[in-house]
Amino acid sequence: MSEKQKNATAYWKENLKYLIILLLVWFIVSFGCGILFREELNEFRLGGFKLGFWFAQQGSIYVFVILIFVYVRLMNKLDKKYGYDE
Repeated sequence: MSEKQKNATAYWKENLKYLIILLLVWFIVSFGCGILFREELNEFRLGGFKLGFWFAQQGSIYVFVILIFVYVRLMNKLDKKYGYDE
């Protein structure tokens, strides 16, 4: 296997690691906070709304948008690390 192929394989493995972690965070926030932990979170209020309801309606969307920016930042660093930046 050439050095270029090893570099590409390492890049892809690290990219998949980032994707899995970020999608897991999104799943925990959207499904966990909005559905599974709803009762516990509803004991708290945010802006007059129960926290479980807030996560189900808006919180998971905000987290998703934040995760997009985190992914872009991570990928820019990864591109520089493996020499794919232009």
